[in-house]
Amino acid sequence: MGRTQRHAHRDRCRASARLSGGAGASVPLVPPPRPDGKLGMIITYLEMREVPKRVPHPAPKRKLALLRAEAIPLHFYRYLYNTVGEPWLWYERRVMDDASLSAAIHDKGVDIYVLYVGGAPAGYAELARRARGETELAYFGLMPEFIGQGFGGYLLDWTIDTAWRANPRRLWVHSCNLDHPRALQTYQKAGFVPYRQEHQTIDDPRTTGAIPWPKAGQRRR
Repeated sequence: MGRTQRHAHRDRCRASARLSGGAGASVPLVPPPRPDGKLGMIITYLEMREVPKRVPHPAPKRKLALLRAEAIPLHFYRYLYNTVGEPWLWYERRVMDDASLSAAIHDKGVDIYVLYVGGAPAGYAELARRARGETELAYFGLMPEFIGQGFGGYLLDWTIDTAWRANPRRLWVHSCNLDHPRALQTYQKAGFVPYRQEHQTIDDPRTTGAIPWPKAGQRRR
């Protein structure tokens, strides 16, 4: 996807909130690539400036573990990123070389947490503290096989609570129209408030070869 100086090497749609629905067949996420190879998107920025007052989602009744990945190996990060992000057209870290990716994810202000279900990785969340007093929910999502089973709400609440333990001035995230239609509603229910929206047109990563097509753009219900 397109880059700006402020968001260099950051995907525009990189927090794929998905809380409800059941497992089932995949359905189209986005239309087929346009003849001109471009992709339009609407990016919404959301923030919270105090610990949210809400009843957290209960932990699903499965064998769960949430672990911080210390010095996460590049190949494991790429596996998480590619598998979680492909249906949502995350691409920018796919095309980063190892040195650039290592600098991004091994930054001292970055924490990556992996959710395991029954011993298997089911999703991850990435918190970044690159600006003083701010924490960004940089990446968040589930493996396709674990969507629609209650893990998303649990992981999101846990991640928000973890972020606030560092007492930031604010916690923020951004999403876009390529995410699930209920993504913005999900973030707002969790306590985030929209504060800015922007439109962008970028080179479609499916036409550049960064994302495989037609497999990309399919998600599980």
